[in-house]
Amino acid sequence: MKNIFEAPFLIEMMRTTANMYRLGYDERNGGNISWMLPAETVGEYLDLDNVIRTIPTGFDASPLKGKIFIVTGTGKYFKNVEVDPETNLGIIRIAADGTTAELLWGFKDGGKFTSELPAHLMSHISRMSIDPENRIIMHCHPDYTLAMTQVHPADERAITRTLWKQMTESIVVFPEGVGVLPWMVCGTNAIGEATAEKMKEYRIVLWTLHGIYGCGRDMDEAFGLIETVEKAAKMYMLTAHLPKANEITDENLVDLAARFNLNYRKDFLDI
Repeated sequence: MKNIFEAPFLIEMMRTTANMYRLGYDERNGGNISWMLPAETVGEYLDLDNVIRTIPTGFDASPLKGKIFIVTGTGKYFKNVEVDPETNLGIIRIAADGTTAELLWGFKDGGKFTSELPAHLMSHISRMSIDPENRIIMHCHPDYTLAMTQVHPADERAITRTLWKQMTESIVVFPEGVGVLPWMVCGTNAIGEATAEKMKEYRIVLWTLHGIYGCGRDMDEAFGLIETVEKAAKMYMLTAHLPKANEITDENLVDLAARFNLNYRKDFLDI
């Protein structure tokens, strides 16, 4: 059996959580990540027949039964993952009943997965129907995106147009735009269900006055989506009160879409 602490997926989780904390995206115990791992990969490092304990998931995740995830813990600080991954992370498998998670590794202090796990699992189910290779769900609280949701209409078309027009890369990175939810109580199945529904159409969902849900095939894709939205939101917040001398036009966005062969939301443009 290989050393779990040398597993590339564990090292990547440690690097990513440390980076997100350093950037201020995940203050205190804010934010969470879940990553669906191939059973054959995990089996190189863990005895998959050794279930440490079981934990209720909080909803019926039967479409994911048998799937294995590495996930951040509830009440855990991202800054501590690198120092003590076995306490702050866990590797779980969705049991045959769909409502129980089998702990295979981690949470050694008796802890459990993030309270947002139902929302993560619901979004994983949605994304699997769109892209079976989608494996990452990531939630965080970037400064400028949160600020933008305080002053900008929480309308998907309007906020997507604003973000697209902040910098050239925006429409290239998220051509389908961004989904937007109104403020909702976090940690509930209701917000999880609403997010999962948006995830059928968007890879990024903004939680007004709370944060971002993003997804991807790997860490780079999921985090790249989030940091691009955050950069665009930053440009907006830094310049929204100033007169515009230059602006990316709808015609410019059409040209970009043609250049990069993008399948973008044409109905979001005034053309």
